[in-house]
Amino acid sequence: MDERELRLLVEKLVNREISVESFVDSMKSLPFRDMGEVKFDTHRALRRGFPEIVYCPGKKEEQLDSIAYMLSEMSGNALFSRMTEKQYARVAKILPDLEYLEIPRLGRLWRDRASPRRGKILVLTGGSSDVPVAEEAAVTAETMGCTVNRLFDVGIAGLHRLLARFGELRKAEVIIAVAGMDGALPGVVAGMTDCPVIGLPTSVGYGAALAGFGPLLTMLNSCSLGVTVVNVDNGIGAGYAAAVMTGRQKTEGPEEKGKP
Repeated sequence: MDERELRLLVEKLVNREISVESFVDSMKSLPFRDMGEVKFDTHRALRRGFPEIVYCPGKKEEQLDSIAYMLSEMSGNALFSRMTEKQYARVAKILPDLEYLEIPRLGRLWRDRASPRRGKILVLTGGSSDVPVAEEAAVTAETMGCTVNRLFDVGIAGLHRLLARFGELRKAEVIIAVAGMDGALPGVVAGMTDCPVIGLPTSVGYGAALAGFGPLLTMLNSCSLGVTVVNVDNGIGAGYAAAVMTGRQKTEGPEEKGKP
């Protein structure tokens, strides 16, 4: 249940469209749903503006089934991260409107596809090998209500590729710079723009890149101010943080109706 749904529920109670008993029953699922091994945080959308994201690796089939059945009784959007095709095939039997995005390995329930309610985010990658992680970030922000533009393969090995798109960088409210190898892209971008930059290191690179630890250290040591860094390959975290930075989703409550 998100803030919009809660407001509508309260409005129905005030207008006597539902009984007190029905309202209390709806509140019983807050703040979490206890399903044995799984304690799903149904209150998170109220606190953070987006429901709990389901991390699929390590989940038993029965656990995924329980989560899917619960989501089938709820409205709103949801994401399953690092989802395999086998897991998707199973969950889709319970959630037929679930889509599978192969490149970012995401399962997405995108029931609310209203016009964007948050800001403009630009997702950059240093190389084409960074695209899967970048897509995870982009889809997350998009599902949270952001307008997302993508600009791939503009790393510092050919800086002219990035400079040629300078106008697009200036229009973004938040930039997610995704890079492996030396991981220098976020610092370069932060030195050219006036918006927050999220550095997203990937595990792309040869031995000394240490599976992403090398670019992570580079981003953490950036001399350009305004760079925030998430964990290696954490596209979900970068997309989520960018969406929050652009501002919370605006919701119209009963008292706001009719106002210009």
